[in-house]
Amino acid sequence: MRWDAQKLSRSDGNALPGLAQPAGLVRSVQTPEFAGMTFHEVLAKSALNRVPGGSEMPFGWTINPYRGCSHACTYCFARPTHAYLELNAGEDFDRQVVVKTNVAEVLRRELARPSWRRDLVALGTNTDPYQRAEGRYRLMPSIIDALAQSRTPFSVLTKGTLLRRDIPRLEDAAQHVSVDVAMSIAVYDDELQSSVEPGTPTPTARLATVKAVRDAGLECGVFLMPILPYLTDSTEQLDDALRRVKEAGASYALFSTLYLKPGVKPWFMMWLQRQHPELMSRYNALYAEGAYAPKQYRAELAERVRPLLRAHGLERRRGVRFEEQPRTATPTVLPAPADAAQTLF
Repeated sequence: MRWDAQKLSRSDGNALPGLAQPAGLVRSVQTPEFAGMTFHEVLAKSALNRVPGGSEMPFGWTINPYRGCSHACTYCFARPTHAYLELNAGEDFDRQVVVKTNVAEVLRRELARPSWRRDLVALGTNTDPYQRAEGRYRLMPSIIDALAQSRTPFSVLTKGTLLRRDIPRLEDAAQHVSVDVAMSIAVYDDELQSSVEPGTPTPTARLATVKAVRDAGLECGVFLMPILPYLTDSTEQLDDALRRVKEAGASYALFSTLYLKPGVKPWFMMWLQRQHPELMSRYNALYAEGAYAPKQYRAELAERVRPLLRAHGLERRRGVRFEEQPRTATPTVLPAPADAAQTLF
């Protein structure tokens, strides 16, 4: 379609409220290729985001080319970040996506600074770098090149099968710097997946992407996150999921249970009321005290999952934080995002 012809005026109702008069907003775009969505193209002042001191994350920096995400996962912990833009954490998060069009250019400048220490950089800690918009904007290839050329180790976490486009680039990068790739696959039932995360590729497509990454000789883990209480947490469901993960050749698997922070919980509970009203009372009881499921539930879940990880050979290997190690190095993997993740955009 004629993308350039789709520019919205600043006064248009679909223009970005929180950036109504910004130096950084270039244009707001709608196109039939992405029906119902608006892309707000901005010029970013920075690309690297420092992780706050005291964080338990194994990386010091993140890059987020996009803000908002068309994957539309009802449980996404990043939803409240849209409030800063005077947008809501529900449909606006799914349909109003900010695109940092100059992110690679800014990143190159930042990586060239004498003060840059080549610390581990993580992509995909907040919104997905391989959501559908990446097919149009192609921000990731230049980001990967910039990191590799500066000898900066990095990791990528995604639900997007568009990652396959960049496998050759990741292979090249891995010749110079440590690269760790992980695919997030929380739900293995197609019907449930299409309901709770309607904008994501199917589990089968994501597992095929894991296999493609491993066939290229790269590490690729699977994040079984979040496990949904009473929906995906039975031993039979978990065993089947990890069997499929193993068959895809994954390097490891990590797990965590559902985390419902303020701003996310109402949106998820509205979905639950529509799709599984019979579970409302159980969820209200489980999350009555806060964003986390009770310790007892989490401990019981771990007691069932960990033996399955061992049985399928998917336990995380313990490795060192990487600097400029070769591609055969044991990768550093990302933990469950938990509450610290809200600061990573």
